[in-house]
Amino acid sequence: MATITYIEFDGTAHEVEVVAGSSVMQGAQDNDVPGIVAECGGTCSCATCHVYVDAAWITKTGEPDVLEEGMLESVWERRDNSRLGCQIEVRDELDGLVVRLPEMQI
Repeated sequence: MATITYIEFDGTAHEVEVVAGSSVMQGAQDNDVPGIVAECGGTCSCATCHVYVDAAWITKTGEPDVLEEGMLESVWERRDNSRLGCQIEVRDELDGLVVRLPEMQI
């Protein structure tokens, strides 16, 4: 189990417990966090679970693979810390993870 803080574009924070083995996207969906659309259900084919990983957590969440990199080309306002929530697997080591949500999902 890991506590993840999702921060909406307007600054509203949602601190939730997410089961290890699920994804950052699934944690948002399971806890009704607004701002994660997740149209494809986590198959890395829509980019509507775009998040910005807090700087302190970038190395711990890992680098996007080739498929995710391709999908990140279509997100709104891509940054160096952009990731797809469906591609970040929750592990106990991610307890305390902070992700920010973009203004919109495309």
